Amino acid sequence: MSLSLNQWTTRRWSVAEAVDGCVRHGLEAVGLWREKVAEQGLARSAALVREAGLRVSSLCRGGFLTAGGLPGEEGRLAFGRALDDNRRAVDEAAELGAACLVMVVGGLPGVRPGEPLPSRLSGDVAGAPERVAGFSKDVAGASEVAGFSKDVAGARERVAEALSVLAPYAGERGVRLALEPLHPVYCPDRAVLSTLGQALDLCLPYPEEQVGVVVDTFHVWWDPRLSEDVARAAGRIASYQVCDYLHPLPADVLLGRGMMGDGVIDFAPITRAVLAAGYTGDIEVEIFNADVWAADPDEVLATMKARYAELVV
Repeated sequence: MSLSLNQWTTRRWSVAEAVDGCVRHGLEAVGLWREKVAEQGLARSAALVREAGLRVSSLCRGGFLTAGGLPGEEGRLAFGRALDDNRRAVDEAAELGAACLVMVVGGLPGVRPGEPLPSRLSGDVAGAPERVAGFSKDVAGASEVAGFSKDVAGARERVAEALSVLAPYAGERGVRLALEPLHPVYCPDRAVLSTLGQALDLCLPYPEEQVGVVVDTFHVWWDPRLSEDVARAAGRIASYQVCDYLHPLPADVLLGRGMMGDGVIDFAPITRAVLAAGYTGDIEVEIFNADVWAADPDEVLATMKARYAELVV
């Protein structure tokens, strides 16, 4: 295993700057983000990584597959758009030679990441629920209200349905999909998969080289079944990502990731379990944190290397 910089940790850096930073700091791999790759250009990004002699440890991200859980034509069109975008993501991962395409599967249908819920009392909904096109007339007891669905089981079914289409497509292109369970606090808007066990169960119908899982310490450290599920994931771990879980979380919980050692996670036993499960890939540091993003990226990498050596391995 070796240390990899996930590009979002030094968010201000372009692909070219992240590649150059990895070379300066002696890293062998970089995890890229689709937005940054699009800004740099796909072909140019692939060339920069190749010329630097780096590996692409992951491409973030595919997923957001659950909008198909909306009713009627809206859901059908949303599901088609999600599949099309994920096919493009697979093609990008193939061009970059990424070890995996990270899949953040999506939250409840109609709930947008980081935004308030659509109001059930907005517009014609108040006093006339039967006018909400495609939704249950019994708003008070419905699982679909005012433009979003509360059907979490149905959302997970949409993920499984999408995998039945995307896994073979990825396999034909030599790309491994990596399902990432997220901490339960993100279940409404980002990922209806909250445990490693849930993600692993969705993988099992497919070959290991087509679909695997991400073990991200921030998201899974709390799980009482983590050791058992990491062992059960032998051969399926496509990515191991590390950062710390801050306490208390900030107002924007998306930015609650910290540098290793600044939070509550004990990394050593998780790393031992991942190693025992046969993982030999890169270990990515992926941090969403306003203070880290504001710091000098070279100082961030220096701290990251020191904390990785001291706490992770």
